[in-house]
Amino acid sequence: MIIESAYRAEGVWRNPHLNTIWASKVRSVDTPARERRRLDTPDGDFLDVDCLMRGSRKAAILLHGLEGSAERTYMKGMTQVLAADGWDVVSMNLRGCSGEPNRLPRSYHSGATEDLRAVLDALGNGYDTMAAVGFSLGGNLLLKYLGEEGSQSRFDAAVAVSVPCDLAGSSNQLALPGNRLYMWNFMRSLRRKVQEKAERFPDIVSTEGLNDMRTFHEFDDRYTAPLHGFRDAEHYWAACSSRSFLPEIRVPTLLLNAVDDPFLSEGCYPVDACHRSQHVTLEMPDTGGHVGFLSGDQTYTETRGAAFLQSII
Repeated sequence: MIIESAYRAEGVWRNPHLNTIWASKVRSVDTPARERRRLDTPDGDFLDVDCLMRGSRKAAILLHGLEGSAERTYMKGMTQVLAADGWDVVSMNLRGCSGEPNRLPRSYHSGATEDLRAVLDALGNGYDTMAAVGFSLGGNLLLKYLGEEGSQSRFDAAVAVSVPCDLAGSSNQLALPGNRLYMWNFMRSLRRKVQEKAERFPDIVSTEGLNDMRTFHEFDDRYTAPLHGFRDAEHYWAACSSRSFLPEIRVPTLLLNAVDDPFLSEGCYPVDACHRSQHVTLEMPDTGGHVGFLSGDQTYTETRGAAFLQSII
């Protein structure tokens, strides 16, 4: 299903880069204190989740984007809104993103649905209603999980925001000169993590040529793919792009991608697949940037996402 969006950026927020950067780097959100819990994974690693529990019968799991964490403003903003609506909220920190390096040479990636399943297993069956909200990379991971599980999904509803559904296309988009600042920021963070891995696992991880890397293709080809069982970057992107999993989704799902998102390529707007789907609603406002959607004290993502989940349950 394709629907028209009610979101219209006003004033300076019509600039997608300003909308993106202000929402990420300047906007501030106060969130009630959360409790950190550590979950051991079946492969000997761990996941840290930040929980805001109110004894509710409904719970929402939040998934952050590339090199993000539960501390990102968009995660805290969504936590605040959902908690006010009576949800227990569990914010995932993907492997190595909680402020402490994970135990294994591997890390997280765009299709690591096994880690979402680990969090679901830890929560058990104590809730009447389960929902999820994923941002950017976390949105891709969420959509992939929903497609893999189909009618067996443990979620009753889901929201995915600013999703690079086509990982190859998004990677090429971010390599464009106009996105140099974003790529530099991502690569700086990723390099630090590789350097730390190389110190602990010198026989597995090498930093040779690391400082010369400028694109996700180079990084994913050298590190992400081999460390997570993929042949190369193209194999990783093809296997994990959520676009190919959309037809199998059987849970009411909102996909919110702004047309002016500087991170997304044409392939990240799956119009045909969503037009044929009875379960995935694609909303494409003309403006919003990447995980931006600024609109007063709360973002459109927060108000729209919370309203969508409430309408389903």
